[in-house]
Formats: sequence, structure tokens, C-alpha cells
Amino acid sequence: MHFAVLGTGTVGRAVAGRLDELGHDVTIGTRDPRATLARTEADGMGNPPYAEWAAQHTGIRLASFAGAAGQADAVVNATSGEASLEVLALAGAANLKERVLIDIANPLDFSRGIPPTLFVKDTDSLAEQIQRAFPNARVVKTLNTLTAALMVRPDALPEGSSVFVSGDDADAKGVVSTLLKEFGHTDVIDLGDLSTARGTEMLLPVWLRLWGALGTPTFNFKIVR
Repeated sequence: MHFAVLGTGTVGRAVAGRLDELGHDVTIGTRDPRATLARTEADGMGNPPYAEWAAQHTGIRLASFAGAAGQADAVVNATSGEASLEVLALAGAANLKERVLIDIANPLDFSRGIPPTLFVKDTDSLAEQIQRAFPNARVVKTLNTLTAALMVRPDALPEGSSVFVSGDDADAKGVVSTLLKEFGHTDVIDLGDLSTARGTEMLLPVWLRLWGALGTPTFNFKIVR
């Protein structure tokens, strides 16, 4: 498949690199490709300059958000939650029409400092906001309950754990579930329609407290039944 991964940060690089490794065709989308390649400093998460990372992933192309989405079979929203709607608008509604849109973002609000709160919860979700803004896209929420490295390599943990999918389109969820299994996930739980993404997004406050308590983000939830 041809994937567009929107976002050049930690999550975008992790997902794009793994997709490329698995033999998929990958284009990363960014606001300004020239500016992204010209940066010489680390990003806000301490990642090396994009050009340095790209030199080690020569099979992955870089394009504008619209340029990446326009050629894709599926689009991965790997942006920060507060920027997601703007970035997807730049990708273009026409380029998202009928596409499987894999939403990994979380609605984190850092305006009051650390730890962040959620800017939408309980009666709505970021995933549902995206679906309303782009009604012809096939939005599937997944992977937002893991750190980036475990999203694509869950076998880094000593035992299997659980990952969730939410969406209104059964076929789109099937595509995403197959991809998750390619990544190595062995327990993919279909929660139901897209409104169930409210639950997985609201796991983030617990996830953040666990990170603080454990001193590492390398953990995951396991649903025992």
C-alpha cells in the first residue's frame, strides 16, 4: 500500500520507518518540505534534524501535506492533536475522500503546563471531530494509547499487550487491523463505532501518570479476559 504519514516528529518517523521496512510505499507530509530539510537543529522532542533521519531512510519521500495525501491509499495522522484539523485541511478534503484515515493523535492541551489535560472529552473526541470535518474520509482511531516505539514494535515488551480500534467503517477497520498485525500486535480489540474513541483518548491522563510512576513510557495496557 501507499501510505501518507502526516507529521515529521517522533510518531511520524516511527510509523513511516516501520511501514517502509515492511515494504510499503511511504511519503511523509510536512508544511514546507524545503524548510524541513533545511533545519539543522533537533526538534522539540530531541529528535535529530529531519535530513539526518531521512539520510538513513532513503526509500521514504517527503512532500507537502497535500502532495503526500494526494498519492496515498491510506493517510496516517501523526500530528499533535491541537494541529490535526489544520493539517488535515492542508492535506485537502478531496485528497482524504474515501481514504482510510488512521488517527493516532491525542487531544492534549498543554496550555496549563505539564501534565497536559484534554481539550475534548466525555461527549466528543478528536477522532469524531476529524470525521465531522472530513465526512468522506474513513476515520479509524488506533495506537494512541502507546508510546511511538511500541506502536510499531510491540514485541519490545516481554509479553503481549492490547491495542484498540474505533471506527464507523468496518472495511477500514479491517485494513487497519491487518496493518496492526503486520506491526506485531497480537491482541487487536475492536471497540465499535468512532464514538468509542472517547474512551481510548481519555486513557491518556492515566497513561501519563503511569509514565511518571514507572519512569518510562515503555509499557502498555493488557486486557485480560
